[in-house]
Amino acid sequence: MNFFQALFMGLVQALTEYLPVSSSAHIRIIGDLMIGRDPGAAFTAIIQLGTELAVILYYRRDIIRILGAWFGSLFGKEGKDLKSRFGAHNPDTQMGWFIIIGTMPILIAGLLFKDAIETTLRNLWITVTVLIIFGVLLWVFDARSKQLKTMKQMTWKDALLFGIGQMLALIPGVSRSGGTITFGRAMGYTREAAVRVSFLMAIPAVFGAGILETVSAVKDVAACSGGDAAACTAIGAFPGWGPTIAATLVSFFVGYVVIIGFLKFVATFSYKAFAIYRIGLAVVVALLLITGVLPAIDPSMVAA
Repeated sequence: MNFFQALFMGLVQALTEYLPVSSSAHIRIIGDLMIGRDPGAAFTAIIQLGTELAVILYYRRDIIRILGAWFGSLFGKEGKDLKSRFGAHNPDTQMGWFIIIGTMPILIAGLLFKDAIETTLRNLWITVTVLIIFGVLLWVFDARSKQLKTMKQMTWKDALLFGIGQMLALIPGVSRSGGTITFGRAMGYTREAAVRVSFLMAIPAVFGAGILETVSAVKDVAACSGGDAAACTAIGAFPGWGPTIAATLVSFFVGYVVIIGFLKFVATFSYKAFAIYRIGLAVVVALLLITGVLPAIDPSMVAA
């Protein structure tokens, strides 16, 4: 992957991360079309740091307020009893705990199934399948579910279900925002509330994964430079730190603009357009697979 290809990947990441269309699927597909292989989980996770930094910047006041309330209640500011420490008197403290609960499923599944996530689940036929399934589910739930619940009505059970929706996004094609938004609309949350929960709940999961992948990439790049063949295979199409950092900056700046536009969109329109796009993309990818333009599995994975 060269510098300009990396920048383009950063742009793709920014344009698709927050929308319920699966940024990882787009990176996987466009990577195959543009450079002839999957850009890899490490590059994908690192450029996601840019889009998550954009979320942190946009929701900085909410994040500071939630963190302050959570730490304050935890150390007895709202009361010394257990219920008070868990946010009985402060909705911001409760939201902090709900984000933790919602992060647990993707954290546990990510650790248990790391190898499968980075190899088997990146098969494009799986991507095609889940693009269609979650496109239909998003369309149906958004059209039929009432918009009754806001973040103030959230319970720990709802937080866990949001978390399960986010966990399913470990499969490229599901979409992290698509999974959480679909589950949120199925539970009767407003479109705006479902999006906000999706954004806030993604911060620890995506940011944590990006940091871990960055550390891993640093080690692999150093080992590859030292002649370690396995490390060179691991970094795959990794373009180097200069292009990767530039792509991450692109994903940050463009991503911030996309957040603003997406929130305005969902305040007025339904998710029908995104559902149709998912299904259309799945059909196109299936045709490319059938005609042999795209391989279902990254050749480098087969070789490994």
